[in-house]
Amino acid sequence: MIHLLFTGGTISMQRDLAAGGNIPTHGGEALVGFAPELPRVAPFRIEDWGRFPACHLGPDALWRLRERVRAIQTGEDGASEGPVQGIVITHGTDTIEETAYILGRTLDPEVPVIITGAMRTSSDRGWDGPRNLTDSARVAADPGSRGRGAMVVFAGKIFAGMEAATTRATSLDAFEAPHGAPLGRIVEGRVEWLAAPPPARPPLRPPGLTARVALVPMVVGDQGELLDFPRATHDGVVLMAFGSGNLPPGALPAIRRWLGERKPVVLASRCTYDQVTPIYAFPGGGATLVREGVIPAGPRTASQARMELLIALSAGVGYGEGLRTE
Repeated sequence: MIHLLFTGGTISMQRDLAAGGNIPTHGGEALVGFAPELPRVAPFRIEDWGRFPACHLGPDALWRLRERVRAIQTGEDGASEGPVQGIVITHGTDTIEETAYILGRTLDPEVPVIITGAMRTSSDRGWDGPRNLTDSARVAADPGSRGRGAMVVFAGKIFAGMEAATTRATSLDAFEAPHGAPLGRIVEGRVEWLAAPPPARPPLRPPGLTARVALVPMVVGDQGELLDFPRATHDGVVLMAFGSGNLPPGALPAIRRWLGERKPVVLASRCTYDQVTPIYAFPGGGATLVREGVIPAGPRTASQARMELLIALSAGVGYGEGLRTE
């Protein structure tokens, strides 16, 4: 049994002339009707959790979604059909990256959770929603998905939930794993795995996404004004620095004020396909920042680093605790 959990996003949208653009329209039953191959993949049940644009889902809503997925995984939802083999979530692509990271970091990986969406609406030629939905069900039903946890399935590719990132705004092939590689692919209706399941890792289990974490990009000549602004209301900050982790020396006093209040500062790179390498020791250089207590983001995009810090602080642990690739 596959549980199909519909949350909205472009995959649920069509063009509305009165609204002047695309709006959420289709529920789960309608979307399944657009995917004629889906009933042949596996038995399924449908849940309309919501019809939201992804950018409307804040931390509270994302945690409610996480809790709903956890209840389905564990059978606490009380469904009469019995335990599920896998879960498929349709979601807006704007924030699939964040949702997939939360689910991958905080849920038991034994029951696979597949997140997908679409880049085009049902009003567009070449709508990719039905294919992505059907491919996701194929992955959820495949025995090789067991133990892989949260994954993103898009344009025939399978990515780990904690590695998937949106790298294109409108292309059908919008997702990549900048700090990893695809786990597999779907070819002519068959799931082909390219990597073995990872070793088991206990998830973090915060009571909710209670911490507040800022994401601040560094700019040429930065004097730390924007960095100072959220310090009174936030518990930690991720800096999006240049290159391998360097930033203007004018921002150093503001960084030290965060550190002086024992609020973690995580250093990410604005380069999508690389990570912080603290080898420069000039003022504002990555090596200097790390010596002062700034934490390298590791193999994560800036948004993934923010989610990691948000989850860790909410759980009362350090950044990256329990991960193998720090």
